[in-house]
Amino acid sequence: MADMVNHPAHYETGKFECIDVMQETQGTAATQNFCICNALKYIYRHKRKNGMEDIQKAVWYLNKAIELEKEIHHEME
Repeated sequence: MADMVNHPAHYETGKFECIDVMQETQGTAATQNFCICNALKYIYRHKRKNGMEDIQKAVWYLNKAIELEKEIHHEME
């Protein structure tokens, strides 16, 4: 069964995931902002669309934003 939270197939092309291409082309800070906005979107709609799956996606995006924050601070050192 496809993992619709951590690795949805529709966000993968070959060996690259969309979020990684975003970070490479748009930068870490912009990708972090996207993650925070996307988390809000999933929390906002969860009762009207995919319930717990949307909450799990929001958590995934928040965890990714935290990971990116660590990368931003590491780049500044």
